[in-house]
Amino acid sequence: MSKLEWHATTILSVRRGGRVAIGGDGQVTLGTTLMKADAVKIRKLLDGQVLVGFAGSAADGFALLERFETKLRDYPSNVPRAATELAKLWRTDRMLRRLEAILIVVDARHSLLVSGSGDVIQPSDGILATGSGGSYALAAARALAAHTNLSAAEIVRESLNIAAGIDIYTNGNLTVEELTCAT
Repeated sequence: MSKLEWHATTILSVRRGGRVAIGGDGQVTLGTTLMKADAVKIRKLLDGQVLVGFAGSAADGFALLERFETKLRDYPSNVPRAATELAKLWRTDRMLRRLEAILIVVDARHSLLVSGSGDVIQPSDGILATGSGGSYALAAARALAAHTNLSAAEIVRESLNIAAGIDIYTNGNLTVEELTCAT
């Protein structure tokens, strides 16, 4: 019998008009079975100054969130440094290397994708996506940003709904949070 795989979520972040929004859907799937439709995979850290979304294994995502929160306490005014320190730890620690999740981290000045292979990526256009429907959400967000006057949060919602209409592992039960940008 083949190993059942967890498919969990689509996360999208958009910076626009002095705001940064991050959102995710609520679906968690095990193999071909929908296990949960209303999971919340967006978290506020550092008293709401940092927003984080995760895609991948839920347990792994929560484990990484805890470690990232520790790094944020070590570097409270330097989110890129905290993300880089997490990526280094994630890549080198024997236990963490096995974690299967990706984080999108946003604050007033930065949008970052953090992965277990040591990646800390800041997009040039302010749009990041990950997860099973990430490519669909990214394409939709780039099109909406280029051809509409929608706000960051509206682009996130519309793009995630578009992804939910295409990707069977993404649903329309959305959580969207936003912050004011510093720049």
